[in-house]
Amino acid sequence: MVFGCLAAAAHTPALAQQRPAARQTTKPAEKEPPAPPPEQAAPYDRDLTRLSEIIGSLAFLRGLCAGADAAEWSNRMKALIEAEGVTPGRRDRLAGAYNRGYRGYAATYRVCTPAAHEATARFVAEGERLSHALAGRFGG
Repeated sequence: MVFGCLAAAAHTPALAQQRPAARQTTKPAEKEPPAPPPEQAAPYDRDLTRLSEIIGSLAFLRGLCAGADAAEWSNRMKALIEAEGVTPGRRDRLAGAYNRGYRGYAATYRVCTPAAHEATARFVAEGERLSHALAGRFGG
C-alpha cells in the first residue's frame, strides 16, 4: 500500500517546486574566503633558516655545557620568530630549522666535551657573521 502511494506521488507534479523562491527554507551556499596569496620567498630566507638552525644548536650545546647564556638562545629564537614569522608557513620553517639544530646535537652529545666547546665557538662565529651580513644587506 505504501508503495502504491509513492508511485502515485511520482506521477503528480511536485508542490515544492511551485513555491515562490522567498519561501524556501534552505540557506544559500556560503562563499569560502579567498585563498591567501602564495607566500613569496624573501631573498634572505636561506640565511635566516641557517641562523635559526645555528640558534637551535647553540641552545642545546650551551645548556649541555652549562653556559651562562644557555637560556638566552631560546629567547633569541622566539624574538626572531616574532619579527620574521609573518605567516604560519614561515614560522613553521624557522621553528623547524631551530628544532633540527637542537635535535641534531641532542642525538649525539650526552655530556659536554671539548668537541662541543669547539662546535659552540664555530656556531657563535658563523651566527655572528650571518647576523651582521643580514643586517648590512637587508637592514635591521
